[in-house]
Amino acid sequence: MVPTDLLSKGLERDISTTHQRFLVAMETRLPAVSLETKERYFALLSTLVGKLEMREKDLRQVLQEMMAEAGAIILQEISRA
Repeated sequence: MVPTDLLSKGLERDISTTHQRFLVAMETRLPAVSLETKERYFALLSTLVGKLEMREKDLRQVLQEMMAEAGAIILQEISRA
């Protein structure tokens, strides 16, 4: 059995690697994204980061709030396709 600390550190590395992949993917896509979509994406992303910076909120709270706030934006983006 893998000790919890090793598993936790491994997951942290995996999360960090995935964050880096996300940055590369978005930097590749952004030039082709419309200004209007960039504005909506920025609003959503900055709201998420602001909530994550609130140390008093756990990740579950942040995700619950973001699901409620992002739902309308996601539906709007899907309907544009």
